[in-house]
Amino acid sequence: MASTRGPWGEHLNLPFPAATKQVAGHVEGVKTDVMVVSFSDKIMLTVSQEGRLSHWPDGNINSGGYGAGQDTLGQLLARQIATAIAVKSPSEKRLLVVGLGLRNANLERDSFFAIIDLVLQCI
Repeated sequence: MASTRGPWGEHLNLPFPAATKQVAGHVEGVKTDVMVVSFSDKIMLTVSQEGRLSHWPDGNINSGGYGAGQDTLGQLLARQIATAIAVKSPSEKRLLVVGLGLRNANLERDSFFAIIDLVLQCI
């Protein structure tokens, strides 16, 4: 725990720099890294294969994640992640920021669920 000063000079005892959790597994034979960093105002979650991180869909946990017409794989993954967080912590109000770096943008059903399983181990 680091002791820092807030915007009004008060002492804050916060984890430094932010609480982080990481897990790795294999999806379609490719090493897949999932990391969650919990900031005071955001939850940042990354899913990376082969060191990639190229797509950043974002959304609000309370609204179910994303609007209609945005059903790309990234949006679908982000919506599932937002829903899982909302089910686990119904009072969660922070913005969810998702970063993806998948080798293949066209995942099979089993691969999609393998990624969600890794994410569930991290949240």
